[in-house]
Amino acid sequence: MKILALDSSGLVASAALVEDDNLVAEYTIQYKKTHSQTLLPMVEEIRDMVELDLNTVDAIAVAAGPGSFTGLRIGSATAKGLAFALDKPIVPVPTVDGLAYQMYGTDALVCPIMDARRNQVYTGIYEFIWQKDKYDMHVIKEQCAVTFDEIAEALNNLGRKVIFLGDGVPVFRERMAELMQVPYTLAPAHRSRQSAACIATLGSLYYAQGRVESGAEHAPVYLRLSQAERERAESQNNTEIG
Repeated sequence: MKILALDSSGLVASAALVEDDNLVAEYTIQYKKTHSQTLLPMVEEIRDMVELDLNTVDAIAVAAGPGSFTGLRIGSATAKGLAFALDKPIVPVPTVDGLAYQMYGTDALVCPIMDARRNQVYTGIYEFIWQKDKYDMHVIKEQCAVTFDEIAEALNNLGRKVIFLGDGVPVFRERMAELMQVPYTLAPAHRSRQSAACIATLGSLYYAQGRVESGAEHAPVYLRLSQAERERAESQNNTEIG
């Protein structure tokens, strides 16, 4: 099984190819370029470097959200374009699930936090449970948009050590030190951001479970209204009140 994966949900742009249990290629960058400049060239570079016939890919996995509204739209549009051109299904992978999978096998709780602005984070709570010959990722709290204070309270109530990762860590690091009452640590640099390899690996599992959709059906999961939508709603409310 070959899964081509994309992740442009946050600051990182990432593309990867996984075949069965083998990571064939991954291209990840976080630098001063927009995802529209980097994502498709990454796919083309992977294709050329590993001599990939894109028609042999079984599915396109994509970080489906939440995340940056612009980044999600770029990733979604790229995935849809490939799906239509190749007549392949899309495997939508929740962004926060993909981040949590970076910590596969840990005995700690995993709490990804992405900076959602407006004093909120995109987050969730996960654990890995040993089942026969592998770990299964168990979702304790599904991905959501809340304040860091709310997720810290939920973690403290669970009473277990925690690993934090994601681009929200540097933003809320001081608040973390103030609020956390259980032992916690921060993921190292090579595991702290989005990875298309994780999206591809989870995508392989979801593909086997039939969790796929067509290019026409696929749409990003935002969890919140965009700033433009919020401002429009506020303007309408003010007009109705006036």
